[in-house]
This record gives sequence, C-alpha cells and structure tokens, in this order.
Amino acid sequence: MVSYVYILLCADKSYYTGVTANLEQRLFQHESGYFKDCYTFKRRPLQLVFYCEFSDITMAISKEKQIKKWSRVKKEALIQGDFEELPNLAKKHF
Repeated sequence: MVSYVYILLCADKSYYTGVTANLEQRLFQHESGYFKDCYTFKRRPLQLVFYCEFSDITMAISKEKQIKKWSRVKKEALIQGDFEELPNLAKKHF
C-alpha cells in the first residue's frame, strides 16, 4: 500500500507536515475543516507544496517525524527541490 508524506502551506505562512495513505481524501479533510482540532483548521486556505510516495508506511512515518523537526529554511529547500542543500542546512553553527 502506498503512503504519502506531505507539506501544506497554511494561510498564516506556516507549514504543516503530515502522513496519509490517501492523499486526496486527507487534503479534502484539511481543506473542509473536517477535524476541528487539527492544526490546519484555523489556518485555511491551504496549499499542497510538497508530497512524496512511500511503499512502506513505517518509513513514511519516520520521514514525517524527521521533517517536522526541520527548520523552515530546510523545509523550503525540500519543497523547492534543492536536495543538495539539505545536508548543509542540517549543520548547526555555534
């Protein structure tokens, strides 16, 4: 079964990262406000800015958790497809 990790750009310019087995249905739920306690409920309208398919749900969940910890700059590099920048953005400068 295919799973998806996705990133939404919210109306307040924040990012929401999630995982689902049915991307189309989950996007509809976000956009319609189906879950009133969801982060995105008060931040609509939303825009899908990134998604990636996984054949293993465990791997998808792991990647979602990893991306959620990333800085805004690193998420934007992923969204823009600047994959070569990702390792540099992981380094902390003290």
